[in-house]
Amino acid sequence: MSTPIKGQQDFGAGLIYVALGGIAAYIGSGYRMGTGSNMGAGYFPMVLSVLLIALGVACVVRSFLRKGEPIGAVAWKPLILILLATVLFGALLEPLGLSLALVVLMLVSAAASHKFRLEWKAMVGMVVIALACFLVFVQLLGVPLPRNPWFGL
Repeated sequence: MSTPIKGQQDFGAGLIYVALGGIAAYIGSGYRMGTGSNMGAGYFPMVLSVLLIALGVACVVRSFLRKGEPIGAVAWKPLILILLATVLFGALLEPLGLSLALVVLMLVSAAASHKFRLEWKAMVGMVVIALACFLVFVQLLGVPLPRNPWFGL
């Protein structure tokens, strides 16, 4: 018996998006919504949740209409490295500061790609991104993130 699902990857991704959007909407429903001009803490998370659910539904609908790739084997190395990068960022944020923790995050997550090569252009890009994030979030927006204790940043 054949299934009416033509695109397994779209179907699976759509289900994941709907589930994550639903979980986020449930968690965000406990916060005050407010209005468009006076947003509460739950306004932005709820808008993102609804958009994620809509994207998931679109992916599921697309899976019935368009032929796609089958779901392949799990790529364990990238999965583990991306999760490790996220955990390392959280663990290193306080002792190293935002800029260095971001560089570690980018290095470990980039190693998940089979095309990863450590080149000088990539290193310069990582430093520029880390400094830009520091300038935007810590200096300009005043987000209370740990600064780099070694460089006085």
